Amino acid sequence: MTAVSAVERDGRVLRCRISTGRHGALDGELMREVTGALTALAGQDPADPDGVGAVLVHGDGENFCTGGNVRDFAAAQDRGAFVHEVAEIFHGLQRPLVNSPVPTVAAVRGWAAGAGMSVALACDLAVGGSSTRMRPAYPGIGFSPDGGMTWMLPRLVGAARARRILLTDEVLDAGTLAELGLLTEVVDDDAVADAAGALADRLAQGPTAALGRIRGLLGRTWESKLDSQLDAEADSIATCAAGPEGVEGLAAFGEKRRPHFH
Repeated sequence: MTAVSAVERDGRVLRCRISTGRHGALDGELMREVTGALTALAGQDPADPDGVGAVLVHGDGENFCTGGNVRDFAAAQDRGAFVHEVAEIFHGLQRPLVNSPVPTVAAVRGWAAGAGMSVALACDLAVGGSSTRMRPAYPGIGFSPDGGMTWMLPRLVGAARARRILLTDEVLDAGTLAELGLLTEVVDDDAVADAAGALADRLAQGPTAALGRIRGLLGRTWESKLDSQLDAEADSIATCAAGPEGVEGLAAFGEKRRPHFH
């Protein structure tokens, strides 16, 4: 058991800590706790005003996350089996994070390397600081990526740029990350936590069901043909219009006021 919980509720925001220590190492117990909390969101009623409206993923040190403990990999008697087990635990976290029914925000202070970069890529939005850096890092120890990096990165930056980043183990600075859209916002290093928290809180106060449907539509776009995507959009917007969020949104528009979704 970890001394401090990896998961905390802050209003409608679910705060999830994925790493420990100054270097931001992944921790198995933290991952299991966060995985359980994220998995539980799948059964949440999106109309519940007391439910979670957004997820904030963060570290607790100078760096967001620098991946697994390489010394543990090296010390394992059966390295292949050990690394496979760690990857499966990690993937247990990534699946509900990518498939979250509510928006996800990463507070990326310092380094997001290896598995940490995979986590940042899995989130919808990411706030970084002027010193934020991302790096695949896997080739540096003779590994191939995990955590969905080879699936997410090409979709976010294009296949050619993804090849360059992964095969050359490119270090991406904050300016480049913002240009590529991998960082939504760049602030002063000391302001990353507050800015990411404010963004998560703003999303959490929004139309939870509608935002969840937007995430679902975006998630299927690469595998869908236009006709099927149009059908899915028509079904989704109709469901939104008939639901309580649509009712409130339309009423607020007619009354020339800000909508109150929660």
